[in-house]
Amino acid sequence: MLLFLYALSALITIIFLRYSLRRRKYSQLMPGTKHLFCNILGDLTAFDFRKAIHHQVLDVITKKWKLFPKEQLVCAWLSYVPFVSIVRANAVKEVLKNNRMNGKSFQYEWMKPLFGSGLVVSSGGKWKSRRKLFNHCFHPDIVRSYLKTFNSNSQKLVNILKEEAEKDFVYIADLLTLCAFDSICEAIFGIGVGALENNNIEISNSIKRFESIFMVRVYSVLLWPDFIFRNTKIGKDFEHHVNVVQEFTYKMIEETKKMYLSGERKFSNGKRKALIDVLLEKHLKTKEFTEKDVREEVNTFIAAGHETIGIAAMWAIYLIGRHPEVQAKLHEEIDHVFGNDRERPVTERDLKDLQYMNCVLKESGRIYPTVPSFARHVPEDTKICGYTVPKDTTCFIVTYLLHRDEEVFPDPEKFDPDRFSVENRVNIPEFAYIPFSGGARNCIGYKFAEMELGTLICSILRNFTVESLNKVFPVVDLSLHSSEPIRIKIRPRTVYESPS
Repeated sequence: MLLFLYALSALITIIFLRYSLRRRKYSQLMPGTKHLFCNILGDLTAFDFRKAIHHQVLDVITKKWKLFPKEQLVCAWLSYVPFVSIVRANAVKEVLKNNRMNGKSFQYEWMKPLFGSGLVVSSGGKWKSRRKLFNHCFHPDIVRSYLKTFNSNSQKLVNILKEEAEKDFVYIADLLTLCAFDSICEAIFGIGVGALENNNIEISNSIKRFESIFMVRVYSVLLWPDFIFRNTKIGKDFEHHVNVVQEFTYKMIEETKKMYLSGERKFSNGKRKALIDVLLEKHLKTKEFTEKDVREEVNTFIAAGHETIGIAAMWAIYLIGRHPEVQAKLHEEIDHVFGNDRERPVTERDLKDLQYMNCVLKESGRIYPTVPSFARHVPEDTKICGYTVPKDTTCFIVTYLLHRDEEVFPDPEKFDPDRFSVENRVNIPEFAYIPFSGGARNCIGYKFAEMELGTLICSILRNFTVESLNKVFPVVDLSLHSSEPIRIKIRPRTVYESPS
């Protein structure tokens, strides 16, 4: 027994020395706090463990960067595990243009219960082949064909808001998210699900809860092992919400398959096809995709394709409702394009003509990027802006702070759409503004998102004035949520008439 204790003590000492020496070595090669050799916790001491860690991350990273304001990257050590945060354009460019760093960090493996090896999670050859395949599904000609869907669902939202205009306020976020959910389902399946009209928020709430639990796990080291996580209360909650989404998509996929198998719906012969056409053709005709392959991609695009747009619209309405001078200019521009016609569908030409609205939406995406951070895996010791980042480090591109670089965006907390005017946007460096990520793994559906978001905001402002009644703060999950539900006062408006 004594021999065993000696051996165990020796093993613990060896492990401690190994990881402590490694941390000391790489701490000298990167900006960050230099911890004492015997400090086991590292930067974990910056967190208040009485509160949810993932709700504190943004504040902790911000404070860390204030200690190193001129650096391109900063390393934080959670015990002996390095996490590098990047909030400067030059370092972001080096990471996102480095094809060896296209792989996602190990934490993305925890998304597999819902996304499988879909486009968000996959890497290497599988990711390349699927990205190439799905690129055709988001060609401008295909995205343009969805404009009818965007208009239809935006008008349904307007009709609901007309009823809400009699009330003191409306909680806008759920309505916007449901509208986006209807649009992505119709775009993928060609089937209306009526989530907005039926106020069916269950699927969207399950996706939101899935994301929140994922972030809790990312920052809770004790939950990293699967066998521990699965047997916790939060792990069982995670499984429940995965099942809710899986059941919905299974039903939708089966319904769509029946339409193809019965001849009610036919496969297109063109090179550019809708996503469901590609997936089911690969499944039913060529047998290249299993049913699991189809489901994991559908789950990926439904989750990523509705909540991000709903949240982007929420933050845009919130900011417009807090800045009446911006709203007045928007109304003037919209009325110039549409006159007093409230019914005509928004066209692609209209969206191009609404230049100030485009600036407003870009500035909203700067201040409140829908995806506040994302991670990349470092497969080998790598130089980034002259600093050596060790193998197997997780690099976080912190979009939220990148968009607040004072050298690029002076007075960064100010909502100033003119930053993105034609004459000013040329001064924004490459990779300093990345609301849809960047490099090879940028958001495949960004054109889809821009067109839907523009249609949605335009439709609301053609009919209403909006006023934000409460001040909220951002909360970092996978998406950027608000600290409390946003209350918006909605009122019908009259058309702006320019002086003769």
